[in-house]
Amino acid sequence: MGSIKSSGSEVVTIDVQAAKDLLKSGYGYVDVRTVEEYKKGHVDAEKILNIPYLFNTPEGRVKNPQFLQEVSSACNKEDLLVVGCQSGVRSLSATTDLLTAGFKQVNNMGGGYLAWVEHHFPVTKPEDAGKKDQEVDQRKKAEDEL
Repeated sequence: MGSIKSSGSEVVTIDVQAAKDLLKSGYGYVDVRTVEEYKKGHVDAEKILNIPYLFNTPEGRVKNPQFLQEVSSACNKEDLLVVGCQSGVRSLSATTDLLTAGFKQVNNMGGGYLAWVEHHFPVTKPEDAGKKDQEVDQRKKAEDEL
């Protein structure tokens, strides 16, 4: 007989193209970067949560002791999730923790936000919100002049 694998806690790492397809098909995205990183720009997904896995402190990075609790209160264990960070290191640890905690459908996005940006996939940045408003204003002005 072959060796028996532990029940489903193998981390599945997918590339950003596969992640993009899953997000389009209704998966939720859990961004485990810090709030500061998230605010600078994030994956453009319909269902997105920012739940930091690590915090920056004067002593260095410290694991968020509430991480599993925060994810569990926002998602249920059957939810279809893609977990991503900046480069793919934190999301791997976060995905491992979520699988160990009993989440069933969690995928780690290899390469993280940096790989997503390299592929020129859609992102949401704080300045985009402002730009969209300006474009609308300019369009309105152009229509008023007609």
